[in-house]
Order: sequence, then structure tokens, then C-alpha cells
Amino acid sequence: MGGGLHLFQPLEDPVIIFALTMLLFFITPMIMKKLRIPGIIGPILAGIIVGPNVLNILERDQTIILLGTVGLLFIIFIAGLELDIDGFKKYRHRSVLFGTLSFIIPFIIGTFFALFLGYSLAASILIGSIVGSHTLLGYPIASRLGVSKNKAVTTAVGGTLLTDTLALLVLAVIVGAAQGQLSFHFWTTLVISLIIFVFVVLWGTPYLSRWYFKNFNPEGTSEFTYVMVVLFGAGFLALVAGMQPIIGAFLAGLALNRFIIDQGPLMNRIRFVGNALFIPFFLLSVGLLMDLSVLFSDPRSWLVTGLILLAVFIGKISAPFITSKIYNYHSIETKVMFGLTIPQAAATLAATLVGYDVGLLDQATVNAVIIMILITCIIGPYLVEKYGRRLAVSEELKPYVRKEGPERILIPLSNPETMESLLDLSFIIKSVSDDQPLYPLTVVQKEVGNAEGEVAKAEKMLGHAVMYASGAEMPVRLLTKVDLNISDGIVRAIAEERINIVVAGWDAEPTSRQLYGSVIDRFIQRTNQAVLVTKIDHPLNTTNRVVVIIPQSSRYKPGFHHAMIKIKKIASRLNVGLLCVIINDQSGHYADDMKGIKPNPPTTLMTTDSWTHFYEEVVPMLKEEDLIIILSARKGTIAWHPQLERLPKMLAKKEQESFIVFYPAEEEEVDVRGSRGTEVPKDFFFTNYGD
Repeated sequence: MGGGLHLFQPLEDPVIIFALTMLLFFITPMIMKKLRIPGIIGPILAGIIVGPNVLNILERDQTIILLGTVGLLFIIFIAGLELDIDGFKKYRHRSVLFGTLSFIIPFIIGTFFALFLGYSLAASILIGSIVGSHTLLGYPIASRLGVSKNKAVTTAVGGTLLTDTLALLVLAVIVGAAQGQLSFHFWTTLVISLIIFVFVVLWGTPYLSRWYFKNFNPEGTSEFTYVMVVLFGAGFLALVAGMQPIIGAFLAGLALNRFIIDQGPLMNRIRFVGNALFIPFFLLSVGLLMDLSVLFSDPRSWLVTGLILLAVFIGKISAPFITSKIYNYHSIETKVMFGLTIPQAAATLAATLVGYDVGLLDQATVNAVIIMILITCIIGPYLVEKYGRRLAVSEELKPYVRKEGPERILIPLSNPETMESLLDLSFIIKSVSDDQPLYPLTVVQKEVGNAEGEVAKAEKMLGHAVMYASGAEMPVRLLTKVDLNISDGIVRAIAEERINIVVAGWDAEPTSRQLYGSVIDRFIQRTNQAVLVTKIDHPLNTTNRVVVIIPQSSRYKPGFHHAMIKIKKIASRLNVGLLCVIINDQSGHYADDMKGIKPNPPTTLMTTDSWTHFYEEVVPMLKEEDLIIILSARKGTIAWHPQLERLPKMLAKKEQESFIVFYPAEEEEVDVRGSRGTEVPKDFFFTNYGD
């Protein structure tokens, strides 16, 4: 692809090669930051400079190709993992429309330009499919800016699956035609293998993953290894089905989407390994392909490059523009969609090299495509960085419910076996925008004979909590209290640290007169903060549905809005639906309340007119892998009902795997007139507690 400068001999020692690449990955993002250019462009430019066509220090050998391929799969895989499944279902028609437009428009323009340049019909169609595809190169930027679940980003990511699938199907057909293989057997094999491949990945992977996470208690390394097996296994199956591995990687991400908690340690490990190592290698490998000298050695390359770039820009700006006009997206969202879908790298590179190998494309076309890859890979991330930041700011400026002080979550720990489930739940309910640490707490009783030994045991358990939280990059502040009794120690910690949410574990052991046991009962009654009493016996990532039980008059509680935010956040981050069971109350008011509470997982409201009907009709519907949340109330406050003390014990006897009793915050003294002047319905005074 041109002579290049060849100032040096390529490095051969693997240690020196790896040391150089790590140095480039370290330095180039800092330089890009100084130049106000997205850091993701740094490794691409570094690849051009040290590559075989300039300084000739690094070659694009098999090792670089291997690591770069892994990096490409990581980009696509993470996009599948982070895709808002519920948002995708909600906007699936938009994704289908956008994906179709994003492929068809540049495909038609690219094919026309190629015919104008004198290419054969097969080569022209292949060039059209090349410019029709795109790579989500800017997606890590959108993810970092916190706009990955924006409707426009979800539309673009969902459309990518259709766009690249169409491009790679065209590639398979054109190559088959070039090799004289377009027979009935070819089409039958392609269709059947594709159907089997999609079924195995999208049905088999969730089934296997649910069994794995439920029946094993894997360490962090084995969990990560399992995910890698799924990722590259799906890539291999894609090859067997006649597709490119990137399709397998995206489907693997979709299949594992519900099993990898967004704020959990496993997701952090995947992002860390991808962003720190493999994705930079992919960017570097793209840069190593570039040969800018061809523009000066082959005048035809100017025309080919210009027309291909024109086809890409016209096609890729038309799709988001049309989609935004139809669905009324903001202009900033349109520009983010354009930035996400303009980069050409993955499917583009694969199709170009395959077309060159079978003789459909010449050297000038390959060079033009590579230059097009360089330009689009610089422009795309730049646009995502620039307008994604504006999009993030505009979302933060939307109206919000007033919040009293920082969010501080206390996690009393006493049993090492429940520590991880309590931390996982805390990761889920914690606000991403809040920089407060979690507060794991252990309390040692003063009268214990060996108090020092108990403190040492407590600190050892806290040490394990620190290690687990660090895997999720979640800051923690460890607390150890010595007090006359454990509940007093918890209450003291709540007051001293200004805690506003407590996540406590319950062993669900039956007690004669107490609800949960003396410790939990006492600190619930002595505090006004939100308290989540939890019994989590299945991994949260295997939850199929969240069911929240809402007693009469719950919406009049001061902490109702905050509690529903957290409950909807649990359902959203577990990527499952939310079923709200309203007991003896009007569902219309709650439906209006729900619309104004973000996030918005798929939510269904059902009502039952009494607790008797609830036990007869609703309880038998509860499933083993449901996460039940009882929106409870402290005794003597509005919405309290004697059945709220019976229900947790009943669920424990029923051996319901996992449930949470959620006590909303009591911001101030509440009497029968309601809170903050809220008018209570007249029939509130005649509630039949005996039912």
C-alpha cells in the first residue's frame, strides 16, 4: 500500500513491542486531551506514525491482529451488554427504521458511485454494502458520559445490529456469487445456519447463564472467564453460520444483558479489561493499516476516496436526520446518532479485505477505504464527545425532585454469607451521580468477654467487603462500633454519619413475638430513615421480575416518591419488568405517580380490593425467581396495616427465595391529616384492618 518512509526496522522482541504499545496507550490520550480531541483517536494516530508506512517501528502482525480483533469484539459486546433492553423494546420500531435507512441510503449512493467509476455490478454492490455498515467506535465515549440509555443512543445501537447484519449478508452473497456458489444449497445452508445460530445464542445463553449463576457461587475470575467463553463461543458460532464474529459478540451481549448488573464488579471488570487493553489494540491496528502516501502515488485514489467519503457522509447523516424528524428528536441527539454511526472500521474492513482477496476490489479501492476509515474514525468520536457532553448536561438540567442532602447508604454486616448480596443491592440502588461512599458497618457488643477478638473478626469481614466493593470501583467507608447492644450501635452510626438509607439482611428465622428479631425491630422503630430489610437467596442477576406490593394510602407517605425511585431503579438495572400490586386503593392515582418517576422499566399495575383477595389471587402467582418488594410502613404511621407484619413471615414460610421489606423514610412526624398538608381521603378513617 505504498512505499512509506521506512526509517527503522520493525521491532521483533515481544517484550519491547508490548512495552511500546503500553507507552503509546498511556501517552496518546493525554496528548489528545491537551488538543481537545477525544482520547480514543490517540491510538489510531499512533498506529499511523509508528506503522509500516511511516516510521516502520511496528508491523501489523498476527499478534496485533489477534489483540485488535478481541478489542473489536469487546466494543460490540459491551454495546450489547449496556443496551437498554426495555428501551430497545420500546423503541424497536425506531431502531428498525433507523437501521434500515442507515444501510439502504449509503448502500444505494455507494453502489451508484461505484458503477459511475466503472466497477462491475458485483463489485459496486459490495462497495455499497461497505459504506452502508458502521462501527460503534464512539460508544465507549457515550457510555462514559452517561448517555448510553438515551433514546437516540438506544435507537442507534439497536439499528447497528440490523445495519451490520445486512452488510455482512450482502458480503456473503456477493462472495458466493464471485466464487460461483449461488445455488439453492447455498441459500438453504445460509438461512438455516443463521436461524440455528441466533436461537442458540439468544435462547441457550440465558438458560445456561441462569443455571450457572444460580447453582454456583463463582469467584470473580471464574465469572469473568465464563463471560469470555460466551463471548468468543458466540463469535465462533457466527463464523460457523457464515457470519462475521461481531454479530456473535453483539448477540452475546444481548443474551447476557440481564445477568450482568451495570454497577456490579463483573461489569466493571469487563469494561476495565476492554478499555484498558483490548480496545486500544484494535484502534492501534486500524492505524497500522493507514497509508497516506497512496494519495500522492495514485491520482485515481483521490476520486475513489472522495466519492466513497461523499456516499458515507450523505448516507449516514440522512438516516438520523429522517429518524429525528419522524420521532421528534432534538438536534443534539441527531448529531450524537450521526457521530455514533459515521465511523467505518469493523464490517467495513472485513468486507474490503474479503473483496480484495476474491478479486472484486483493486488496490486503489482498498487504499481509499482505509483512508475513509481514518477520517470517519476521527470525526465520529469527536462528534460523540462534543454533542454527547451537551446531551448529558441537558438531561441533568431537566426538572428533578428536591433531594435533602447527599445519599448515604449504611450496610450493617453480621453474616459473611449475605455480605455480597447486600453490597450488590446497594450498588443497584445507589445513585450514579452521587459521589458518597457506601458505609459497611459491624457492631460488637461491650459485654462480650473477648471484645477485642470480636472486633478483629468484624474488621476481617469489613476487609472482604472492601475487596468486593473495589471490584465494582465503589468507594466505601468502613465503620466498626462497640456498644451495649447491636441496635443501639446501628442507631448511633445512622446519627453520626447522617445516613439516609439502611440495607439490612434478615435470616427469616421464625420468632414468636418479634417481627424480624430484636435488633432490626428496634432500629426500625427508633429511626426515620429508609430501611430495606432483605432476604436474598438467589443471585440478583437471575431475577425475572420485580413485584412490589403497595398497601392502601402508601402514596401519602413522605418517602413514597423516593422509595418508588429506588424500586424502579432496581427493576431497571436488573433489566426486568415491574409489577405493582395495589391493595384496596385507586390505581389511577398511582398510575399518574408512576409516570413522573424515573427510570421507566416496563410497569404493570394491578389492583386487589382486600388483603384476603391478595392472599387468594396474587400470592399463588408469585414465582421462585421473582424479587418481591413489600412497601411497608412503621407501626402507627399512615399506610400501616397489621397484615404488613404477617406478610414477611408468610413469605418466609412459603420459602419465597428473595424479598425485600422496604420502609420509606419518615421525614417528619405524620398524623392522620397526612404529611406536608396532603389531604387524606375521607374513607381512610374507615379502613377495615380486620380484612
